[in-house]
Amino acid sequence: MIGLGARLRAATDARGALCVGIDPHAALLRAWGLPDTAAGARELALRVVDAAAPRIGIVKPQAAFFERFGSAGIAVLEEVIRSARAAGLIVIGDAKRGDIGSTAEGYAAAWLAPGAPLESDALTVAPYLGLGALDPLIRIAQEAGNGVFVLASTSNPEGVAIQSARTSEGGTVAAAIALEASRRNAPSADAGEWGDIGLVIGATRPLGDSGIDGVDLSSTPILAPGFGAQGARLADIRSIFGAAAGTVIPSVSRSVLAAGPDGVATAIDAHRSELAA
Repeated sequence: MIGLGARLRAATDARGALCVGIDPHAALLRAWGLPDTAAGARELALRVVDAAAPRIGIVKPQAAFFERFGSAGIAVLEEVIRSARAAGLIVIGDAKRGDIGSTAEGYAAAWLAPGAPLESDALTVAPYLGLGALDPLIRIAQEAGNGVFVLASTSNPEGVAIQSARTSEGGTVAAAIALEASRRNAPSADAGEWGDIGLVIGATRPLGDSGIDGVDLSSTPILAPGFGAQGARLADIRSIFGAAAGTVIPSVSRSVLAAGPDGVATAIDAHRSELAA
């Protein structure tokens, strides 16, 4: 079984590291001339999948923009995930789940177990009940060859106060989460591979500002929001992430989807070119 880290590494080596978010929020649907319904979300999302599949290796559907339509939206999300994976794309489910015990297992059963209704290659998870609380979810993910991206230092300004708080060891909360993920990925690092436990680290401020040492993350994939509409530039990945730049998967959404149904493919190409420059 090939784990998430190995699949991510292969995808980024072959097709570049760009990840495109699939976020059918109301304003975007209107801009695309689509109804603000589950059917409209389906049309937008599947067009993005079609545009992405020949160009990049990773997409990230945001669950909230499907869940808002209730059961019809969830059915669309299931279809979008299936279609993207069938097209050869790695799917990161952006749902930011996080809980303890059997509830964590329930989230894994929905998103990460073999044959799960929403089975994705990875799921974003929230560690603020303690990263160890996610052990049942991480175990089920890895048994299926899937993985997780753990929120560490996010791109929203509201998160800074909590994530920059100091632990009893003196480092930041964000750094403690990053270091624990790195330790869990150590066997993959020894084999020269990426691990199955990634981090979400926003690109809106330099890595060092969060107290995270990029040297610790050589085997840890980093999902990095904050590019495009939030202000970070793809050309600045190395200056933002320093020693960790080699494992960064930059995520863009609005700056691509705003191009509309006829321009989304061209926008993906433009972002790929900027990243490769």
